[in-house]
Amino acid sequence: MDLEVYQRDLPHLERVCAQLRERILEVVSAHGGHLSSSLGAIELIVGLHNVFDKDKHPFIFDTSHQAYAHKLLTGRFESFSTLRQMGGLSGFVRPSESPYDYFIAGHSSTAISVGVGVAKAYALQGKAEVPVVMVGDGSLSAGLAYEALDELGDRKYPLVILLNDNEMSIAKPIGAISNALSQLMARPLYQSFRERIKNILKSMPEGVNYLANRFEESLKLITPGIFFEELGISYLGPIDGHDLEAITQALKIAKDTKTPLLIHAQTTKGKGYKMAEGKYEKWHGVGPFDLETGQSLKSAPKVANPTQVYSNTLFELASRDDKIVGVTAAMPGGTGLGKLIDSYPTRFWDVGIAEQHAVTSMAALAKEGFKPFVSIYSTFLQRAFDQIVHDVGIMSLPVKFAIDRAGIVGEDGETHQGLLDIAYLRPIPNMTLLAPRDNATLQNAIHFAKEHTTGPCAFRYPRGAFLLEEGVFAPTPYTLGKCALLKPEGDILFVGYGNGVGRAHQTLKLVEDKGLKVALLDLCFLKPLDSALKEILPRYSKIYVFSDSYLMGGVASALLEFLGGGVSIESFEVADCYPAHGKSSLVEQALQIDPPTLAKRVLA
Repeated sequence: MDLEVYQRDLPHLERVCAQLRERILEVVSAHGGHLSSSLGAIELIVGLHNVFDKDKHPFIFDTSHQAYAHKLLTGRFESFSTLRQMGGLSGFVRPSESPYDYFIAGHSSTAISVGVGVAKAYALQGKAEVPVVMVGDGSLSAGLAYEALDELGDRKYPLVILLNDNEMSIAKPIGAISNALSQLMARPLYQSFRERIKNILKSMPEGVNYLANRFEESLKLITPGIFFEELGISYLGPIDGHDLEAITQALKIAKDTKTPLLIHAQTTKGKGYKMAEGKYEKWHGVGPFDLETGQSLKSAPKVANPTQVYSNTLFELASRDDKIVGVTAAMPGGTGLGKLIDSYPTRFWDVGIAEQHAVTSMAALAKEGFKPFVSIYSTFLQRAFDQIVHDVGIMSLPVKFAIDRAGIVGEDGETHQGLLDIAYLRPIPNMTLLAPRDNATLQNAIHFAKEHTTGPCAFRYPRGAFLLEEGVFAPTPYTLGKCALLKPEGDILFVGYGNGVGRAHQTLKLVEDKGLKVALLDLCFLKPLDSALKEILPRYSKIYVFSDSYLMGGVASALLEFLGGGVSIESFEVADCYPAHGKSSLVEQALQIDPPTLAKRVLA
């Protein structure tokens, strides 16, 4: 199978695109992955590899879940069947996986900044090669991208930016005239004509120069390019992102340009798989599905997942209390905020990939007497740490942080694991931290957060499902700083926090089968800790801590700081590493935090 595309003719490139599309559909339908973005970017990536030599020019992707075609074109066609599996290929570009994956990219809006850095390095080293950046999927809704564009327009480093606009994220061109003009502007004839006119105008009187510039500005006003041109970045487009001839033509111009240039390509998400084409969020990240029908191959869960519970509970509360407002950062479906945005569009917002703005705007709403819920994944909330400290914490504003995907997330791997939120939130003064153990206590946590007014609070919950089965322990309403001794009798004590209670309970059943008597405590609150713990914990000869978080700065360290010694504590939190991608149960086994392994450690 000939996948070589560098400087090949269009018929060959079209055949390669068809092969790539078929392979992506084959693998993603079997194992899951990011589908629609990668299908929509195939022609753009083939164009990049056709015009730019991958051995000379670094390709920098943002966000890299659209880069499956790049993986297939760089020696990973056969191994692509291991996508997102334990020990297999990552779902994102990964430098440790291939020399052609220049920079890791699991979070969005970093690529232009990386590209500017590479361009600076090349200038210092005297290299003639041009870095190539591909952005898309809303990456230009985050501030980091504009910070990089601002410097790039000022410094004028050679850099090619290919904007994959798959949701009209910049601006719609105004009708057929604009589209025709934009196609014209992307052609070599227009570009060479423009440069010749500029040279002629240099010798003309100032008035002629002014009128000519005004005429060109009037053309740009009916295209989306004026914004980039005003920043000092040349603009081509919009072009059809599925037209290989137009793509290669524009990229050849960009390759020869010695200043920053952005190519605006409009694409269709899911291109080539009819039922996924368009703005369908459900086709962005998918599990295994039937290619013929598009139906999921996963059986429906018997109980609602935590995200659904959060969504339904908050919806019910918001219908009765118009002071409840909320925000998410480009993940309305993933965080369960979608139906609240649809039902209450003036009170719930999706601000795009702008976690910092999301937090600070909610701080202002809290100051105005509202009850704001910030719904963001653990891994993405990291991006707003300064805002949590500076804009929420210092004024002790009652912002409520609903932290989804806390703990091991599975196939998305190291860039998405939700293991840091405890460590980075716990040191913040005035912050209250709690974690439910099952769906029923998650509902109670939402009710508690709604009524909590003395400062910010954050509650975390896992992806997919809680480990603790529903109804094992009767839920009780949360009281600030109070723990729950679920099973007092035992020689040793298991202390669980959040989903760690379920892990502790599963381990408890295994060790009690071997004759060991174990008590179980749900910490409920990590901050403030229950003063009763100073009486409860010393009763047991040994204490084991269970939490889906890092050991450093985690739950065990909080208990040791609180107690000041006098007890024997062993932590089963995650060691100092970045856990790889793979099915969550296999990742947990590799980390040695699965219940059977933990039971052996306790018994030993």
